[in-house]
Amino acid sequence: MSDPKKTALYNSHGKYGGKIVDYSGWALPVQYEGITAEHEAVRNSAGLFDVSHMGEVEIKGKQATDYIQNLITNDISNMNENQIIYSLMCYPDGGIVDDLLVYKYTNNHYMLVINAGNVDKDVEWMKNNIGAYDMQFADISPDISEVAFQGPKAEEILQELTDTNLSEIAFFYFKENVKIAGRNCLVSRTGYTGEDGFEIYMKHEDAEYLWDKILETGKAKGAKPAGLGSRDTLRFEANLPLYGNELSAEITPLEAGFGMFVKLNKPGFIGKEALEKQKAEGLKRKIVGFEMIEPGIPRHGYDVLADGKIIGFVTTGYNSPTLKKNIGLAMVDIKYSELDTPLEIQIRKKTAKAKVVGRKFYTKHYKK
Repeated sequence: MSDPKKTALYNSHGKYGGKIVDYSGWALPVQYEGITAEHEAVRNSAGLFDVSHMGEVEIKGKQATDYIQNLITNDISNMNENQIIYSLMCYPDGGIVDDLLVYKYTNNHYMLVINAGNVDKDVEWMKNNIGAYDMQFADISPDISEVAFQGPKAEEILQELTDTNLSEIAFFYFKENVKIAGRNCLVSRTGYTGEDGFEIYMKHEDAEYLWDKILETGKAKGAKPAGLGSRDTLRFEANLPLYGNELSAEITPLEAGFGMFVKLNKPGFIGKEALEKQKAEGLKRKIVGFEMIEPGIPRHGYDVLADGKIIGFVTTGYNSPTLKKNIGLAMVDIKYSELDTPLEIQIRKKTAKAKVVGRKFYTKHYKK
């Protein structure tokens, strides 16, 4: 096994007391002060995450739009310049290659942001599907550092460091050449926490300086460095999926509950026929939310039972820091997907009662 890769912020994590783990081949902090404290900082003030492990691919050229349209399930034909959309990328059988963000500069220039653990696989998949499209493809992941600054006070704090009016960056839009503390950045109003906030792309050599500046500026308002642990609890409460949990090659977007990002009315894209067929025939299983009735914390991979038999598996489960309840998401047989359906979760050697609830555990606070 090779040593995990280090981001440009590796030394900063040590300075701020980060507990480093190997995540998708990267040395990243799982927590600093603690998962719950960092989770609450994001919900109530702001948290700063190192997300430099994410992948970025640049697509340029005359047929850049056509190429991406073939690759993804969502429709980019009506996107504005500087707009971002969320989409999924599927295999021909409808299973998910990855979920991603599409950043549009112009009709001939895009950036795709992909998940850290999938970069090599995604890049290979994208290259294998270039075919005869007239465009240029570049994996620019090694050249970019990225941080996510998330929470209700993120704009107020970041505004102190820039002359750009951040309130003019709309939800799921981005702006280039934003000077933050004098350093050039691309800033997008996106995130993975259910709160308002920004994702900030920069050169590696600016990363440590900006990390320190943002945290120094935000300290009096409660901003904290945040690790992967709280990133997972935050995204889960907001019903945002994680590849390898709610999304995988064995799960389709329709089963995962993300059919709104699958535009079956647009011209052909990879996986379209399989997804049309699945929709026409009806789902046999789907991901539901559930809440524990009896004590016990559900974990990823635990069996879900009903009527004395296994009917599914937990995709994510936690004690929710915000709701103070044990809740989860699970893939279950469609017959057991109605609200209030009684379930049991196999927690080690015993089962604990649960029930199906809505997946919107937490109301998102985006600035739209």
